Amino acid sequence: MFDDTRPIFLQLADRIADEVLRGVYAAGEQVPSTNELAAHLRINPATAGKALGVLVDQGVLEKRRGIGMFVTPGARAQIQAERQRDFTERYVDPLLEEARSLGLTTTDLIRIISEKEEPNS
Repeated sequence: MFDDTRPIFLQLADRIADEVLRGVYAAGEQVPSTNELAAHLRINPATAGKALGVLVDQGVLEKRRGIGMFVTPGARAQIQAERQRDFTERYVDPLLEEARSLGLTTTDLIRIISEKEEPNS
């Protein structure tokens, strides 16, 4: 479930953010507690707490004292916008730069992508 490339708390924060993005947890819905996450995933409660803290710091979750952690209004849209920015920086910008160096036009790129999307291409 977890790999050695990044700290476990960051991987867990990403996993919960993925679940918010996919609609597993809707705005206003409670997410599992630190202890529930720790028990279910067999990790240290401090690690689970740190993951939830990251999401609180990002504004994805809010802590309701004595009740638990809840998904904030607009969290899904926030995650989606952030990931679209990351996607653009990591993939689209380098693609466009390489396309320019190869003399490819926007039309060429659209054609190439369309051909890749079609089955049996």
